[in-house]
Amino acid sequence: MTTTKHLLTSVEVARFVANGFHRMDAIVPSDLNAEAIGIMEAGLGPVPYGTPVDEAYEPGSFTRRLLEIPAVAGALRSLVGDDPTVDHHAIHIREPHEGAAQPLHADAIIDTRVDAFDVQLMYYPQEVTGTMGGTLSVPGSHLRRTNESDTGRYQNLRGQTRLTCPAGTVVLLHHGIWHGGRRNDSDIRRYMYKIRFNPTVPQVRTWDVSDLDDPQVSAELNVYHPWSEHATSRLEVYNRIKMWRALTNNPSFDIDYWATRVANRPGRV
Repeated sequence: MTTTKHLLTSVEVARFVANGFHRMDAIVPSDLNAEAIGIMEAGLGPVPYGTPVDEAYEPGSFTRRLLEIPAVAGALRSLVGDDPTVDHHAIHIREPHEGAAQPLHADAIIDTRVDAFDVQLMYYPQEVTGTMGGTLSVPGSHLRRTNESDTGRYQNLRGQTRLTCPAGTVVLLHHGIWHGGRRNDSDIRRYMYKIRFNPTVPQVRTWDVSDLDDPQVSAELNVYHPWSEHATSRLEVYNRIKMWRALTNNPSFDIDYWATRVANRPGRV
């Protein structure tokens, strides 16, 4: 898990804070993708909750080699920090013409943490086409805290994305993002491998901060998503400001004075 290269930039981390995911297309080599199908068919044993990565996956094992791909290792370190533990992992297989889809959900109970978050890795070893029912997610929903599948009654939301991707794509998700596996209407089995990581160190400036003062950081954090109306979108920006303050250890960071204004309490500690 150690790497000195491929760390995310501040702009990329700000984009993650705004959208709830970081996507890396076709970064896994073709030979590992080919191996992955057999691994997923055979299945993987469970990993006890809270196991360090180095203990969960032996050197040379399939998962260890996946996590040691420089772009994957660098992005994980940038978001979750050094030496994370494995919460759990799972293999998700969607059968051809499977008649059901997962309801829209978040992989969490109502989680009020502002200064910490888990990261979920989703790996797709094969090309995912539109008819294969790729993972649906709602960008920017991760800070709209909900309890597991309480959002399951929603069928479609403006701005949702339904994943299509080349083989070897890895997506890192904030644990709170609303998502669900879609129905597979193709003739091909669809495979996805998920690992949830828990931080063990403060998630503070764990990425390449050389561009921390880039104006594009604020621009990324200030994006509005189509699924929320204008007034509610301001609340989402406010939530991102609080998260960015925690991630950068900068309690004065603000956008348009919103957080400073509501925290102004003269004469009080």
